[in-house]
Amino acid sequence: MLALNIHHRTTYRYRQPVSLGPHRLRLRPRENKDLRLLSSELTITPSATLTWAHDVFNNANASATFQTMTDTLIIDSAVGIELYADPWPVFDIAVTAQRYPFKYSDDEWIDLGSLTTLQYPDHNRRLRDWAQGFVRSNPTDTLSLLKDLCRGVSVWISYQSRESEGTQSPIQTLDRGWGSCRDFAVLFVEAARILGFGARIVSGYLYNPDQQSVGTSDAGSTHAWAEVYVPGAGWITFDPTNRSIGGCNLIPVAVARDIRLAMPVSGSFIGATDSFIGMSVEVDVTLDG
Repeated sequence: MLALNIHHRTTYRYRQPVSLGPHRLRLRPRENKDLRLLSSELTITPSATLTWAHDVFNNANASATFQTMTDTLIIDSAVGIELYADPWPVFDIAVTAQRYPFKYSDDEWIDLGSLTTLQYPDHNRRLRDWAQGFVRSNPTDTLSLLKDLCRGVSVWISYQSRESEGTQSPIQTLDRGWGSCRDFAVLFVEAARILGFGARIVSGYLYNPDQQSVGTSDAGSTHAWAEVYVPGAGWITFDPTNRSIGGCNLIPVAVARDIRLAMPVSGSFIGATDSFIGMSVEVDVTLDG
């Protein structure tokens, strides 16, 4: 078990006071059998009215509305968690799904819905051909196929940190040969969907005390990875940026069909077109005590 404190501070700066539109905040970790939330405190400057709701994926979303104009917006989140994830997980995959290709049950297929559907165009079957290249035989071992795909993303694509907002399409990532963690996650998820799996994007935090994981030069950072639904085992965590399986050092905050629906902070402002100066993000993930 790991007891961790996460401090996440996002700062927006403007040239002159602007009116802030509603902001959607996804900063509260998702509790599950591997994660227990001990504390959560959210401080916003200027002051805002917060309303909380759970979305269709059971993410805890806070909606912040503002009454005053400002030239600086600071969103400060502090949480404490306990993480119980096994560093060497064993997946109890159903017999019917141990060999690929397999069929989801009718109920599973209906419930997975959009998580089996591509979110980006695949002109000229470029992504399909790339994904099919990991299928070594027919049939083949399901978990081995997904492991090969997870590893293959980082073999084909070089990691490059990118502070700018937005995400590359899978085709852009393949063409450029580089990407950030969110580009790796999107490429993996879309390739898994092409192969017939239900898959979803996860955003959250990476705990990296020995600085051996790719994605941060510090002990922790925001991060993006993926989950694939396999009957019997349920949702299996894959981090293609680090070629890892399981979530022993990952703290999930939001899951979604598309990366833009899992971003930690999203919102708008009303002001001159050149008002926005920039955004900075500071994240500390540390052991409690």
